[in-house]
Amino acid sequence: MTLVLASRSPQRRAILAQLGVAFVERPSDVEELEAGEPEAVARENALRKARAAGAAGDEVVLGVDTIVAIDGEIWGKPVDAAAAARTLRRLSGRIHTVIGGVALARPGAEPQTAIATTAVAFRELDDALVDWYVATREWEGRAGAYAIQGRGAALVERIEGDYLNVVGLPVATLLDLWPDLLNA
Repeated sequence: MTLVLASRSPQRRAILAQLGVAFVERPSDVEELEAGEPEAVARENALRKARAAGAAGDEVVLGVDTIVAIDGEIWGKPVDAAAAARTLRRLSGRIHTVIGGVALARPGAEPQTAIATTAVAFRELDDALVDWYVATREWEGRAGAYAIQGRGAALVERIEGDYLNVVGLPVATLLDLWPDLLNA
């Protein structure tokens, strides 16, 4: 079986490489849902990505979507520095949920999907810390306006759940769907 990653995410590529999993990239451009029940949105977006990349032959296509939600509201990728600062202030001193939607599509079979959730507690962020982080530009293209694996670690007090889900690929959930992945 050949794993096809339907993503441009450098974090997802790095996690698969760290695990020693061989894969090919086939990023898919799909219209992603941005509103709705967060778990349903993450699952549907992952499924859309996997289907759009199109499995053929012995391929298994992996689609993944990462969503940040607080109080049932999705906080997507900020469009500019002001939006990033607003997002960080909203998350400040609070616990939010990172939801990873995972979809595996194989030719001739119904896709498999699963959800991973991780609770992330942010420290109280003062204006200086928010300004510092926004100035790093690390928030660009990131759900929730931060990257826990980078300088965004300074914003986090603690997590409960799968760290790699917050980075962008919930490995434990992926292995639940495809237990033999590491031996493929």
